[in-house]
Amino acid sequence: MPMRSLEQWLAHQERVHPNSIDLGLTRLVRVLDRLNWRQPTVPVITVAGTNGKGSVVAYCAAMLAAGGYRVGTFTSPHLRDYRERIRLNDAEVASEALVRAFERIEEACTDASRDRVSLTFFEYNALAALLIFEAAQLDAWVLEIGMGGRLDAVNVVDPSVAVVVSIGLDHQEFLGPTLECIAREKAGIFRARTPAVLGSQGMPSVLERIANEIGAPLKRLGLEYDFTRHADRWHYRGPRWDLADLPAPALLGDTQFCNAAAAIAALEELAQRLPLPAAAVARRLSSVHLVGRFQVIAAAGRPTWILDVAHNPDAAGVLASNLRARPIAGRTLAVCGILADKDAAGVAYQLRDCIDEWWLISTEGARGSTSAALAARIARQIKVRLNETHSIAAACAAASAAAGPEDRIVVFGSFHTVGPAMDWLEARGLLPPPPHPEYTAPPNDHE
Repeated sequence: MPMRSLEQWLAHQERVHPNSIDLGLTRLVRVLDRLNWRQPTVPVITVAGTNGKGSVVAYCAAMLAAGGYRVGTFTSPHLRDYRERIRLNDAEVASEALVRAFERIEEACTDASRDRVSLTFFEYNALAALLIFEAAQLDAWVLEIGMGGRLDAVNVVDPSVAVVVSIGLDHQEFLGPTLECIAREKAGIFRARTPAVLGSQGMPSVLERIANEIGAPLKRLGLEYDFTRHADRWHYRGPRWDLADLPAPALLGDTQFCNAAAAIAALEELAQRLPLPAAAVARRLSSVHLVGRFQVIAAAGRPTWILDVAHNPDAAGVLASNLRARPIAGRTLAVCGILADKDAAGVAYQLRDCIDEWWLISTEGARGSTSAALAARIARQIKVRLNETHSIAAACAAASAAAGPEDRIVVFGSFHTVGPAMDWLEARGLLPPPPHPEYTAPPNDHE
C-alpha cells in the first residue's frame, strides 16, 4: 500500500467505520492485543466530565511541566489542527509520528490471519495517542475522556488518578436521559484502590456509591479537599498539601477555581511519584493557556472578541456568568453555531439576557444543522434579532460590521464554529497565528 499523508489517513478513518460514534472497548482491546501493548508504567490521570475537562487537563500538564516532568496530553476535539489532540511537552505531535502510528494500527486491524477490526475516527485517534506516548518515554500522561467514561476509548487505560469534573445533560442519546445515568457512565473510569477526584459539589450520589462499591478512595470538593478565595488570591487545602496565597487561575471565570483545585487534588495523589514544589504549582496556575475557553481578544479602538466552545446549557450558563461579571458600555453580539444533537434551546435560554443580537451559522457533517433550523430551535428563548447566515466568515464579517469600539462579539458553540472563527480573525490580523511547535524527542535519559 502506498504511503498515505496525514490528510489521507484522516479521510480514510472518516469512512472506514459505518458509525461516527460506536461506544465500546472490545475493538480497541483486540487491536492493542495484536500490537502487544501494555498498560503504562508511568502515572496516568484520566479526566471525565460534561464540562471543564480541557481546563483540568491543561492545569495538570502545566503544573507537571513546571516541575520538570515530561508530559503527554490527549484531548478532543481539535479547533484548527488535528495535531492539537496529542501533545508532548506542550508541543503538537509531528505529522510523521501520527502517520507511523496509523500504519501500525491499520496493520493490526487488517492482519490477514485474523478477523478485520473496524475502528471509528476517534478510536484511531486514541490508539495513536497511546502508541505515541509509549514511544516517547514520558514521565506522566494526562488523558481526556471523549464521551461518557465507561465505554469511551480512553478508558482502556488504567489511571493512577481518575477525575470527574462535572455532570450535566449532554449526549443523552448515548449516555442516558438523566444526570444519574450520565454520572454512572462517567464513574466507569474509576478503578479499585485508585483515587477518584470529584471536581464539583452537588453531583449525583451514584458517583460516590460506585466509588465505594469498587473500593476507589473518594476525594470530594468541600470534604477531602477544598479551597477558599481571598480577593485575587486563593488557598488550597488537601490531605497532603496546604497551598496558601495562590494566584488566580489564568483561565477566566469563577468555575476555573474549581477546575484548578481539582487538578491540584489529582496531582497531590501523585506526590510520592512526582513531587511538585508549591512554587511550580503557583507559577503555572497564573500562566496556563487554553484557546477557546472564554478567550478574550482585545485591541484599542476595536470591538472585543470572545471565543468560547460552550455548546451545552451548563457551559452556556458559565459563559453567561462570565459575561455578566464583565459589564461593558456597548452591546454584546453573538456569532453562534450549534450541532443538531445539542440542546440549543437550553443554551439560548442561559444567554437570553446577555446578548443584544445574534448571527447564526450552519454547521456541517452528519450532526450538522442549518442556520434556519437553529433559529427555529432557539426562537422562543430569544427576544432580540436573530440573523441567519450561511458561513462563519459571513457571520463574523456581519457582526464585525455592526459592532462599535465599545461592543463585544462572542463567538461560541461548536468547536466547528470557534475554530473557523479563529482562522477568520487570524486572516484579518486580529489574532496572532498559532506557533505550532512540533515535538522533538530529547535524548533518552532513562537508558
